[in-house]
Amino acid sequence: MGESVLIVEDDEKLAAVLKEKLIRYGFTVFTHNGEADLSDFFKKAQPSIVLLDINLPTFDGFYWCRQIRQLSTCPVIFISARSSEIDQVMALEHGGDDYLPKPFHTDVLVAKVRSHIRRAYGEYSTAPEEKTVELNGLIFHTERMELTYQGETLLLSKKECQLIELLMKTYPNVVTRQAILDKLWDDTDFIDENTVNVNMARVRKQLQALNIYDAVETIRGAGYRLHVTWGDGS
Repeated sequence: MGESVLIVEDDEKLAAVLKEKLIRYGFTVFTHNGEADLSDFFKKAQPSIVLLDINLPTFDGFYWCRQIRQLSTCPVIFISARSSEIDQVMALEHGGDDYLPKPFHTDVLVAKVRSHIRRAYGEYSTAPEEKTVELNGLIFHTERMELTYQGETLLLSKKECQLIELLMKTYPNVVTRQAILDKLWDDTDFIDENTVNVNMARVRKQLQALNIYDAVETIRGAGYRLHVTWGDGS
């Protein structure tokens, strides 16, 4: 089959049962108890799909789902004894694809895993062309989170990606500070005046690493605008 499953579950007995069941169906299975090194473990495992508990030792599953979403678009199925509607809504809002309340029948879980893998990679996948935003030879690869210019490529953080995409898509118009706040942060986040400036400074630094200088203009009282100071890469 070739697909791999990462089970993030601190109940060792349940994780062992799920692992045995999935291996029986031909999956490669990784398990993790949800401790602080989960992001590094995920990067090494590169699973096809994640089964994610909510109640975990260091941070909850909602936090880890957000971290996974900065690294991958792979399907995430929450598995949790917390079965309230608000938990299910929060799971989807934080980047999850499905929610299976405990206790559940393992055959149902396997069916869901297979279904999500088919949609993401298999017979139901549309295999779309890679999405890019291009401006005068500068290319932003949205899914790969990479910025390319004249053969040089940089890997961006999630917020750097959101900012550069806003600037490139809005060019030559101004991106307002409010538009940046709406795009990058939830309403519940407390953002001080300097936070936007700091993140924009990081974008400028990434552009400078590609030998692109003075490309982000600060428009006082309004926001920021991308100014094309580079050639077309030819």
